[in-house]
Amino acid sequence: MNPEIIADAQLDCVGYYCPMPIAMTKEEIEKIDVGQVLKVEADDPAAEEDIKRWAKRTGHEILKFKKEGNIIIFFIKRMK
Repeated sequence: MNPEIIADAQLDCVGYYCPMPIAMTKEEIEKIDVGQVLKVEADDPAAEEDIKRWAKRTGHEILKFKKEGNIIIFFIKRMK
């Protein structure tokens, strides 16, 4: 059984294209505390790989990733 992840903050990047989803995610994750979770929704196809690489490079953890139609949803845990 996989419990639902509860986000502490949400970011809607739908309608924005590279590099805005990354810039907006970086800005928003700095507003939450370490250990909290940011839910990011985007529809830019490049955001899938961009956000995965950004999280790995910056040390944040992607707890969950899914697609719903053309919407990409990330749950990112702030690690530092």
